[in-house]
Amino acid sequence: MGAGLSAGQRQRIALARAFLNDRPVLLLDEPTANLDGATEAAVVGAVRRLAEGRTVLLVVHRPALLPLADRVISLSVPAGPPGPAASCGHPGVGRTEPAAEAAVSAARAAGAARAEARGVVAAGDAPARGETRGAAPWESAEGGPDGAGERPGAGWRGPVGPGSPAADGECEAGSDSPRGRAGGDGGAEGAARVAGSARTEAPLAAAAAAAPGRPAARGAGAADAAGVLARVRAGARGGRGRFLLALGLGSLALISAVGLMAVSGWLISRASQEPPVLYLMVAVTATRAFGIGRAVFRYAERLVSHDAVLRVLAELRVAVYRRLERLAPAGLRETRRGDLLSRLVADVDAVQDYFLRWLLPVGAALVVSAASVGFTAWVLPEAGAVLAVGLLVAGVGAPAVSGALARRAERRLSPARGALSAQVVDLLAGTAELTVAGALPRRLDAVRRADGVLTRIARRGAAATGAGAGLSALVCGLTVAVAAWTGVGAVADGRIHGVWLAVVVLTPLAAFEAVAGLPLAVQHRQRVRRAAERVYEVIDAPLPVRDGGTEEPPESAFPLVVRGLSARHAGQRTRALDGFDLELRPGRRIAVVGPSGSGKTTLAQVLLRFLDAEDGTYTLAGRDATAVDGDAVRRLVGLCAQDAHIFDSSLRENLRLARPGAGDDELRTALAAARLLEWVDGLPDGLDTHVGELGARLSGGQRQRLALARALLADFPVLVLDEPAEHLDLPTADALTADLLTATRGRTTVLITHRLAGLEAVDEVIVLDGGRAVQRGTYGELAAVDGPFGRMLEREAAEAGPGRADETLPLRPGAPV
Repeated sequence: MGAGLSAGQRQRIALARAFLNDRPVLLLDEPTANLDGATEAAVVGAVRRLAEGRTVLLVVHRPALLPLADRVISLSVPAGPPGPAASCGHPGVGRTEPAAEAAVSAARAAGAARAEARGVVAAGDAPARGETRGAAPWESAEGGPDGAGERPGAGWRGPVGPGSPAADGECEAGSDSPRGRAGGDGGAEGAARVAGSARTEAPLAAAAAAAPGRPAARGAGAADAAGVLARVRAGARGGRGRFLLALGLGSLALISAVGLMAVSGWLISRASQEPPVLYLMVAVTATRAFGIGRAVFRYAERLVSHDAVLRVLAELRVAVYRRLERLAPAGLRETRRGDLLSRLVADVDAVQDYFLRWLLPVGAALVVSAASVGFTAWVLPEAGAVLAVGLLVAGVGAPAVSGALARRAERRLSPARGALSAQVVDLLAGTAELTVAGALPRRLDAVRRADGVLTRIARRGAAATGAGAGLSALVCGLTVAVAAWTGVGAVADGRIHGVWLAVVVLTPLAAFEAVAGLPLAVQHRQRVRRAAERVYEVIDAPLPVRDGGTEEPPESAFPLVVRGLSARHAGQRTRALDGFDLELRPGRRIAVVGPSGSGKTTLAQVLLRFLDAEDGTYTLAGRDATAVDGDAVRRLVGLCAQDAHIFDSSLRENLRLARPGAGDDELRTALAAARLLEWVDGLPDGLDTHVGELGARLSGGQRQRLALARALLADFPVLVLDEPAEHLDLPTADALTADLLTATRGRTTVLITHRLAGLEAVDEVIVLDGGRAVQRGTYGELAAVDGPFGRMLEREAAEAGPGRADETLPLRPGAPV
């Protein structure tokens, strides 16, 4: 799902994929979403080149792409059902406003001239308030949620023209996130829906090349296979008494089966001699007892053994959940969701077979084999020896052969199942994109190949099972034949009575029931070993954050102080944050701006202890945040992420995740602050409206505002807002930012954003580039000097032009719309 990329990088991957699709008609839905100004300018240049000779339909909120269009259709925001377009016209004719066009052109010209006069600013150390430090070069190899080694084509160098490297398409990384689909509200949402409401939650090229069974993480438990099974047994120590009881009941069930066969054989033989019925009463009673006991003991064994195993599985599954909770989100960046789901469900369930289909059957087979051999030897020693040899061959030799044949297949079974699950999840999540790109048949073929691999592995395992079962049956038949031959000889010699011949023959036949399942049991042991390895790979995965100490959490988060903070994502050479300083006191509001991959989201992860700092200090009320439990930190510092999860439930329940006891008045207040209340009031079911999986029934903007309302309802002492106005049209985004800053007045807030509108209300603006703070100060101080912030302001001013329209929508070649 592109978890190792920032939202902007995922977006650029999606654009690169669209550019490679040589189609005469191209639909781009919010192509500049999640992009900073410089990258947006590069994308505009790339779209300009892409549009040559093609018909392009752009669904946008931002006006940066409007000058490329021959015609613009502006959709109104309806209060009720979607209505027709509010206005139409050609750019520059009809209802256009020349003054506004002139203003936009003038702003662009001024920005270009200012950038040319300024040149490149060298990087310094630590800027003071209002002072500009030179922008760092675009060499971030951050690789975390804010960057993965990206090098955008344009840095802090003002507007990018068609001839610049950035405009020539030198953008790397990104795919549209689940939150990046179907942006906007109202009528704009309808236009976005035309684009297919795309959800590329799986990186297509990587998924096709991924090796089956890629582990979530390599831990200590994966190194020693015997140690893995020892850990499985150790996890069942609390239920040892239940397992011993199950072993006893299972042994009694098999002994009852052997006794039933032996006694019934003797009874039939003796009854053929027509003795008085009184002589048969004991045998008749024993036959009934063994018959009833076999069923009762088997039922009791199933009940006790499954109760014990399910208790073990419950503890194991909870342990996996707890580990996943501590790993998320930074520790799960390299995992595939389908494979992780297979580990959590299929592999955990497979662990039960170690007890039900390996330990208990082997234990019962040993007990019953010993009892059967002893009884047969008491009747006829030669027959007892024959039975002992037969049981040894069938109970040891046949499982060894079966295990050898199935060893490779069983070790590949769980990874292959995980690979198939990952392929299916990717297919379902990216169906819209695959269909649009014409890649659905190829992806279906990939799923079929993965299914074929799993089928071939299962077929090899079944063949090994059949070979073991056949060998066991052959040994059973030979043993019975040899026992019968020795029994006939003993009867002829007068060493045993003829009625005991049936006992000598039928007892081995029943005794082999105890060892008949051992070839399959060996395969289950191999299967469990690999499944347990995959489970313990998750449990043993290194945590992205250190365990909190026993120190009591502070009652207040203030002052929140960060000094010399540096952070690096796992597997990355370059720091995502480098020497960052921050101080938050009650009521202080700070905005963090910068290009994609500059470290903004990484800062949010460190503040919430989703990621630990490599260097520097982070304190809350004077206490080291790393010495406090992470959950305690997150009760003081809250986050509204740009890809916040929306659950498949009602609006009310999604909001109450933040405060379970909140009343409707509190919910409505939070919705009003997020500018969503009017829309909710217009719904037939109001707060009880179901939003669908991942908020599928909402537009991108509505999902973002619902997440924002949830964060406001939680009332955290420190609130981190990561791109809260993303996926909204510019007027709505600016209005939401203004409302948000009003709603957070008096509340400590860290606002991470690309948009600069409304930042006059914050106490400090920090400009990040390459993980370093290259500028910091108030809005007015930064706007008054040359620097990255000033260039961002120029680009944003150049974007702010009115929509233009026409009443027709021609789809002629070479006419972008």
